[in-house]
Parts: sequence; structure tokens; C-alpha cells
Amino acid sequence: MMHFSFSPRFASIALCLCAAIMLSGCSSTMDRLENVGRQPALTRAENPQSKQNYQPVTWPMPQPTPPGPHYANSLWQPGARAFFRDQRAARVGDIVRVRIQINDRADVLNNTNRNRIGSEEVGAPNVLGLEKYFSKLSRDADPEALLGIDSNSRNVAQGLIRRQERINTVIAAAITQVLPNGHFVISGSQEMRINFEIREVGITGIIRPEDIDSSNTIDSTQVAEARVIYGGRGQITDIQQSRWGAQVVDILSPF
Repeated sequence: MMHFSFSPRFASIALCLCAAIMLSGCSSTMDRLENVGRQPALTRAENPQSKQNYQPVTWPMPQPTPPGPHYANSLWQPGARAFFRDQRAARVGDIVRVRIQINDRADVLNNTNRNRIGSEEVGAPNVLGLEKYFSKLSRDADPEALLGIDSNSRNVAQGLIRRQERINTVIAAAITQVLPNGHFVISGSQEMRINFEIREVGITGIIRPEDIDSSNTIDSTQVAEARVIYGGRGQITDIQQSRWGAQVVDILSPF
């Protein structure tokens, strides 16, 4: 029987390493333990430009066009869609409503059926007079059919993919940047807390001012470079996800 002994210093180092691994991998677990019995906290509203990952959008632009004429004594101004005042978003900080309607469905069915049959026979009735020696090698040897090969293979495969996603909501987004050609960069997010679950909806992208209708609303299909986020966090999301230890094993396991 073999006995192993560890020095106190080695044991303390091992404990420190284990503690570091546990703290680095379960910081979210500690946060969850602190919020046991509490409702998840909402994210604080802040300026999108002050966020750490915010980056101004750059885009190749044509030469800017000079502004149109302005009539001081006229109630109707060029480019306005309302008689007295245009209520649509037009400047940085203005709010525009984005109607998100996504109804995506895909059904893919693949069937493969392959059948192959092969048969080959080789004979040597005359081989420079050496065919008479075939009978000496084997009594059943027949010069007319020295070699015969038969093959039969069949492969049947079937694959089915069925996916359906549907999102129907309206979110308010703010104009964060006006591009040189007049297009708007928008960014908006929304959080809804239902019991102990928070649902998150967000959208970013580029829109044209002429696509905004008279109710200051635009469809998500008219948003270029659209990035739609729909998810959540809370008790239901935690139950649906694997534990962080199982996720680490799935990443590191080569099998």
C-alpha cells in the first residue's frame, strides 16, 4: 500500500487555487445567493454613449446636400409632413417607436436513399498455355472463372429541422447619432419584470428619416444593420440553463 503526504504549504497553495477557481467561475452564483428571495434588480437607465462597448458608427457617405429653402411667412415648410409641426424624431436624443414583428418559420426535410449493386467476374481461358496448371493448384479451379467479386451497399438517411420564432412588440429607441447623409443611428432597450423573471428587448441599427411615419413609428424591417435582442434573466432562465460546472466540462471535454 502506498501512502502520500502533503506539506502544509502545498495544502494551503492547493486550497488557494481551488478558491480562486471557484471565485472566478461562480461570481454569478454569489450574486444569486445574495438575491435569494428578492426580485431581480432592473438595470439603471444611462446614456448609451457612456456605455463601455459603445462605438460611433462610421459609414461611407455621399457629399452633403445643402438645406432646402425656408419660407418665413408660410405655414407649410418643405420636407414637413404635418401642417403645423413635424412631430417625428429628427435630432440626437429624440425618441422613435420601433415596431418589431418577426414571424420566422423554417421546415427542412432531407431524405437520402442510395443503393448500389456490383458484380465482377474475371476468367483466363488462355494464358500462354499456363491454364493447365490451374487444375493442379486446386481441383475446383475453373480457368473460365478465376475471380468473382460481388458487392451490395445501401444507405438510407433522413433529416428533419423544424423551427418557429415569433416576436411582436413595440419598443422606444433614442437617436444616438446623425450620419452625414441624414440617416439616424438608434439604440433602445426595454426590460419587463414579471414576478421573478426579467424579459429584455433591445434593438440597434440605422434608419432613414423618411421611413418614419406620421405616428413617429418605424417597422423593424426598415432598420438597416438591425440587431434585435430578445431574452431574459431570472429563476426560469437559471433552471433552463446547465450549471456552470457542467458547461465547463462540456467545453473542456474532448469526447
